[in-house]
Order: sequence, then C-alpha cells, then structure tokens
Amino acid sequence: MKYIFFICLFANCGFVHAQQKDEVIIGKWMSTENNLEVEVYKQNAAFKAKLLWFDDSDDKTKPTASRLDEKNHDKALQNRKLIGIEVMHGLQYNEDDDEWQGGIIYDSSSGKNWEAKVWINAVGLLKVRGYWNFPIFGKTMSFKRVQ
Repeated sequence: MKYIFFICLFANCGFVHAQQKDEVIIGKWMSTENNLEVEVYKQNAAFKAKLLWFDDSDDKTKPTASRLDEKNHDKALQNRKLIGIEVMHGLQYNEDDDEWQGGIIYDSSSGKNWEAKVWINAVGLLKVRGYWNFPIFGKTMSFKRVQ
C-alpha cells in the first residue's frame, strides 16, 4: 500500500509540472521592436492574447486610444477600439512539441486571421508565428516579457 501511495504521488507531481509548464506564456509581452504590447491569458483550456498598446507614430492625428478596427472584414466589428481586442485565441499546449498550437491570430493592419503557433526559445523570447495552411508560409514575431 505504501508503494502505491508513492507511485501516485510521483505521477501527480509530473502532471502538476505539465500543467504549470503550459502556463509559462501567461503574462504581458512587448515586441522586440518595442511597438506592440499584448497580454496572454488562459480562458478555460485555451490560451488567448489581447492588445494592450501599440506605437501610433505612423499617424499622430489618430492616437492609440482612439484607433478603431477599421480594416476588419466583419463590418459589425469595424467600430470597436483596437486597444483591448482579442488578437489571438484557441492556442492549446502540445507537450510533445513544447509549443502552443492550433490558434488563430488576428492582424488588424490587414483585417485578416491567420493560423498561429507559439513557443518560447532558448533565451526566453516568446515567438509567435502566423501562417497560412503551413508554418513555412508565414511570419514570426518575437516578444520579450514585460516585468
């Protein structure tokens, strides 16, 4: 009986470790270009991200806080403010690949949705790849954790 207890204890420790590892992406992240900040969070079993801030230097007549989602293909969403919108959803952690997969990322500059996957590289950068059908056909952005 004592051995069964220890086996269960160690099995549960491994499970808890796997649960915590998937949540390492939770938090605030700034792009390495310092032009975009997002917050990654978990809702139910999936990970999402929302837009917190972006650089508005491209058009000073439209400050960040007043910019709308004008290029969204859904006309009903074109009047919502960009700050606070969900820019990524549906990510699920794949322990075998040590990355979050199956997500959708929204590009407000084009109004398009792309498939997405996320991983953390060896130096701790959050890598977000948006792609079309195959990861080879895409673009990767890098983010550093905000303290």
